[in-house]
Amino acid sequence: MSSEFTRARLSVELEQALRPMMTPHVFPKGATLYREGTMAAGIYVVEKGAIRVLLPAPDHLIQLLEVARAGAILGLSESLSGEGYRVTAEAEEQTTAAFVARKSLLELLNGNQEFCMQVVRLLSENLHGLYHLFRSVSAHPGRPRRRALNQTLN
Repeated sequence: MSSEFTRARLSVELEQALRPMMTPHVFPKGATLYREGTMAAGIYVVEKGAIRVLLPAPDHLIQLLEVARAGAILGLSESLSGEGYRVTAEAEEQTTAAFVARKSLLELLNGNQEFCMQVVRLLSENLHGLYHLFRSVSAHPGRPRRRALNQTLN
C-alpha cells in the first residue's frame, strides 16, 4: 500500500526560508516523532532515513500508510489547522528529521503570500497522492497490512 503514495517536497526557496527555524533531531529506530491525537506542535522535514506513517485502525490495530523518506514534510496540515496529529510517525531506521515549531511556521507564512501559495501546492499534491493511493487500494481489494498496536512493523 505505501509504495503508491509519494509525499510532496519543499521548494528550494521555502526550505531556505525555513532553515534558520529548523532544529535537527536524530531518532533511533522505533522512536516516535508524534502520536495520533496529540496537539500538533509543528512540522518535521525528513533529512535522512525513513519514517513510518501509521493510521489508527479498528480493534487497536495500526495500518501503514507510507514510508516517508528524505525531503518529506510531516505534520503540515495539522500544524496549519491547529488540531491534533491524525497519524503516528515513527522512525523506521535511525533518522534525522528537522523540526519547525508551529508558531515559527505560521509567522513565516503570515508575512509571505508566495510561501502560502507554495504550502497550498504541497497540501494539494499530497491530497492528490492520497486520492491515487486510495484508488489503487480500491482497484486491488484485499486487506491492508495491519498489526496490533503492541507489535512492531517489520
